[in-house]
Amino acid sequence: MVHPPSGTGGRRVTAHGRILGLAHSDADVIGFLRLAGLPDAEGLLDDPARVKWRGGHAHRYGTA
Repeated sequence: MVHPPSGTGGRRVTAHGRILGLAHSDADVIGFLRLAGLPDAEGLLDDPARVKWRGGHAHRYGTA
C-alpha cells in the first residue's frame, strides 16, 4: 500500500502491515516492492489488485 503524501513530502509504503520505507518517486516504490520479493514490480504500480494508492493521486509524492 502506498499511503497518502506526508506533510513534508514522500509517501510511506507498506506491505502486509510492514513499513518498507518512504517513497519520493515511482522508482522508490519499485525498489521497495522488489525488496519485498516482487521482481516484476515495475508492472505492478497501476495494478489495483497488487498496489493500492491511498489518499492523493497515484504517482504524486509532493506535500499534501
